[in-house]
Amino acid sequence: MAEHPLLTAIQPLLDRVGGTLIAAEEITAADVPLLWEGTALAGVRIVPAPSGIDRLLAEVATELGCPLAELARSDKQRAVRLLEERGAFDYRRAPEAVAEALGVTRFTVYNYLNRNR
Repeated sequence: MAEHPLLTAIQPLLDRVGGTLIAAEEITAADVPLLWEGTALAGVRIVPAPSGIDRLLAEVATELGCPLAELARSDKQRAVRLLEERGAFDYRRAPEAVAEALGVTRFTVYNYLNRNR
């Protein structure tokens, strides 16, 4: 696919939302065509995103460089702090989901939260 300025400009957005550029001839009804002067340059295919808490857990795991359950205790505390800063605990049942991802108890997650405050 040729590098058009529009396609280059939207790539960071696609990376953030989990979208993929597809060739114009592969666009289906479920895709979003990217039109430039009436011609489809390409399309965007969006893969259904995981739930908000799952997405945040995956982002933090990527940022910290390994699965959350494999982190050292201090890094698990850091992960909880990052999740709290990003609003993870606004989701219903978030402490349970975070505890499961970290491989700790829900009470440990609450202790980490209290420690951060």
